[in-house]
Amino acid sequence: MNLHNTVTAVILAAGKGTRMKSELPKVAVVLNESPLLLHVLRNIESAGIKRKVVVVGYRKDVVTDIAKSFSGVEFAEQTEQLGTGHAVISAEPALAPYSGYTIVACGDAPLISAKSFSELIELHKENGYSATVLSAKMENPTGYGRIIRSADDGSLLRIVEEKDASPEEKAVNEVNTGTYCFNTEDLFGALKQIGNDNAQKEYYLTDVIKIFRSLGKKVGAKTLTNALESHGINSPDDLALAKQYIDKGLVGV
Repeated sequence: MNLHNTVTAVILAAGKGTRMKSELPKVAVVLNESPLLLHVLRNIESAGIKRKVVVVGYRKDVVTDIAKSFSGVEFAEQTEQLGTGHAVISAEPALAPYSGYTIVACGDAPLISAKSFSELIELHKENGYSATVLSAKMENPTGYGRIIRSADDGSLLRIVEEKDASPEEKAVNEVNTGTYCFNTEDLFGALKQIGNDNAQKEYYLTDVIKIFRSLGKKVGAKTLTNALESHGINSPDDLALAKQYIDKGLVGV
């Protein structure tokens, strides 16, 4: 699949990851002999996406050293940790002038496969969406943003962060993986409109979904075939669990 002329990947890799109990940036923590960020970059490249923008912040020199071995990698700096929306805005200069599509991926989610990235892009293009979210269905969705769909037609209405969710919304087991495909021009138009009126006082990337819906634009969600791919690394326990999944052949890397 040749997508490199139309898709740029923005990989969020600016966080410290305090729960990892390591001085390393979280994306530099090693899983199966490779830093988390390298797993993400490999899978994105295997999906046919040539251009990659890595958003750096905490100990950016370490993250830059990891990523620079890949061709087509550029860097953008998030100087303050003000949320996912702010992180993507930090990459705006690298993506102007706007054209094609932007994948947003998390540098600490190493198990999302090339196939899943490709399927997300294909669904997005086929349906003419402004935004398509990669979702997963989990037995225990605690801690994740919930995917709220229309009771009428199942279309995506919004994504609600756990801290802002009502009891009914918390009961939903379909969650946001933090991975998206956007029309690039629509994305940066909407990012200029988001605020930080939420429990965390952060600029959420997820708020662009509400903005697109208010403008009458189409948004969608692609559910992972293998929900284990959505497993993010936030703690040493998460890291150990990811290694178990790999060792048992439940996910590929």
